[in-house]
Amino acid sequence: MSEWMPIERWAECRPLERPGIIFEVSNGQHSLFTACVMPLQAPSDWTSPPTRFRVVAEPRPRHSSPIPAPKHR
Repeated sequence: MSEWMPIERWAECRPLERPGIIFEVSNGQHSLFTACVMPLQAPSDWTSPPTRFRVVAEPRPRHSSPIPAPKHR
């Protein structure tokens, strides 16, 4: 992970993009993991706008549980 950067520098996220890298955006109360998207949209339930971001490694995918077989009636 990298150091936190002020959200005013969000436009600089494009050169930081790499395979396996995403961005953690925070408003001090909540965090959001996202790609470099313009414009950055905070979730509707955030009561304050994003204030900072940092580069983080993309989490490895997790396998879901198998779908159960249908029940016969």
